[in-house]
Amino acid sequence: MPAWLIPALKAVLPHVGTIVSVAAPAFTKKKTDAADTQAALLQQQIAELQIAATQNAKLIRELAEQLQTMVTALEKAAAIAEARHRRTTLLNGVAIVSSVVALGSVLAAG
Repeated sequence: MPAWLIPALKAVLPHVGTIVSVAAPAFTKKKTDAADTQAALLQQQIAELQIAATQNAKLIRELAEQLQTMVTALEKAAAIAEARHRRTTLLNGVAIVSSVVALGSVLAAG
């Protein structure tokens, strides 16, 4: 499993329930009644849509902040992994050179 996946899941999973509950249809159903009732129903539906749009904007802003935090954490993890890779590559090079020197000295002595 990729190392970046665990922090990403830890950042997103607590908010899945909120996203699902907000995304569930919770609007007033349209009924065919008199014109006055339909006008009031239309006003109620418009108000509900405005509230939903406001909530969505707040949630999107919160998710964007969390995404920014997650991306920053991933960038730090990538920098650490790259430094470890460089160190490992350097140590491998030193091991190869010392092996070649040891092999050369054994052949020269033999």
